[in-house]
Amino acid sequence: MTHRTWSIGELAAGTGIAVKTLRYYSDSGLLPVAERSSGGHRRYGPEAWERIGLIRRLRALDTPIASVARVASGEQALSDFVAAELDAVQEQLAQLRWRQATLRALDDCVDGERLRRLEILARVQRLPQARRSLTDHWYRELPAEMPKRRLDLMVAMLSPDPSPDPSPAAALAYAELHVLVSTPGFTRWTGDHSEEMRDAPAFYGEIDEAAALTAAAVRAGLPPGPGEAVDAFVSAHARARRESDTPAFRRFLHALVSRSSGFDPRLRRYWGLLDTVTGGRSLNMTAAHAWLTDGLSLSITDSAPRA
Repeated sequence: MTHRTWSIGELAAGTGIAVKTLRYYSDSGLLPVAERSSGGHRRYGPEAWERIGLIRRLRALDTPIASVARVASGEQALSDFVAAELDAVQEQLAQLRWRQATLRALDDCVDGERLRRLEILARVQRLPQARRSLTDHWYRELPAEMPKRRLDLMVAMLSPDPSPDPSPAAALAYAELHVLVSTPGFTRWTGDHSEEMRDAPAFYGEIDEAAALTAAAVRAGLPPGPGEAVDAFVSAHARARRESDTPAFRRFLHALVSRSSGFDPRLRRYWGLLDTVTGGRSLNMTAAHAWLTDGLSLSITDSAPRA
């Protein structure tokens, strides 16, 4: 073409887009008007052809007109638009995969169990709100004296993000976590003895080393027994109470942790469900507690005087 400007009819003929559609784009501000003819008709310059190409490509992706307008006007960079759309699609896919896992969980059972599962799974179909309800519960229930960094780590462990591609079992387990925390009288993760400590913040600071060592031992399948994990566990408790690590203190501590080793059965169930939700990536705290309790008992036996 040799024109400097084109009428809307010429644009329609050259692009194959209906005049009505081009007029809508123009009225919406998507097509820049170069000038007006002597009769008051809009004339379009080369930029209009480029803009039409961009609009057609974006609309081919089912992009809403409002989004097209932001990109075409330069209000939003094309790269930012693509990133935002990709995030939105991934979120939609996660919702669809969650729904698929939910329906499979409902499909793979008998009628009586199906009704029970339906009641449970109906609680977690809004995933962001579902996770928020878990995090809110644990922020309320965990000890207030726990240092914030550790508190945040514990809450993240106890209220994991739902998997973007869950198995039916993982979807059902995640829903059952919500059932447990909503049960009246559901216990904290530790019905602990921190009220007896003279320096609870020190305890929570030093227990991290014991937790890390115990996690490594449990994951490696090592049997409980004397060693670094038990020593770090005892040291944390002893220093928090300003006591010394002596056989007598170990016997006292063993009696103390043995009293809480039973846990609420619902809490044991909670940690078991977390294993299913996370695919075993989360340390089962009841298993870790039992491992330490047994290891502490063996360390006392091991240090007893022999005839």
